[in-house]
Amino acid sequence: MSAEHRSAERARAECVVLRWLEDSGLDWEAGTRPGEYVVQLPGEAKLRTTTSLLVGDHSLSVSAFVIRKPDENHAAVHRWLLERNARLQGVAFALDSLGDVYLVGRMPLAGVTSESVDSVLGAVLATSDESFNELLVMGFLSAMRKEWAWRVSRGEPVRNLEAFRHLLSE
Repeated sequence: MSAEHRSAERARAECVVLRWLEDSGLDWEAGTRPGEYVVQLPGEAKLRTTTSLLVGDHSLSVSAFVIRKPDENHAAVHRWLLERNARLQGVAFALDSLGDVYLVGRMPLAGVTSESVDSVLGAVLATSDESFNELLVMGFLSAMRKEWAWRVSRGEPVRNLEAFRHLLSE
């Protein structure tokens, strides 16, 4: 493929992404890199999933932060992520150099359509939201128990921990 054709394909894909973002009603902004857009996907368990879309020379890549590096049970968390990857479409769990958990995906520029952008962002949102509480319990239960006890002892609200009350109020 010639550089001219590749440049035209990149411009077309970037227009598709921008149009989708503008029509979505979601909060988004231009990222720090050329061709990058950062969108906030609202969820239920994970209230917001910050997701980067990067239109490159050959592909559209997506990357979304899920959780920071787990405090405990690393092997169980990593095994769960790998087992879950086998069932995912369009995205997969990955770790960065710090051990933080992300969802990542990539598609060729020729495949970038409004429908494919919607599909990959839907996969990011569903996977992040559905996985969030289970990952928190596996990787942060001890810290959550300490936080619960501290809040209860001080009369602080426990609203953001309510989903885990059955595990924390022992």
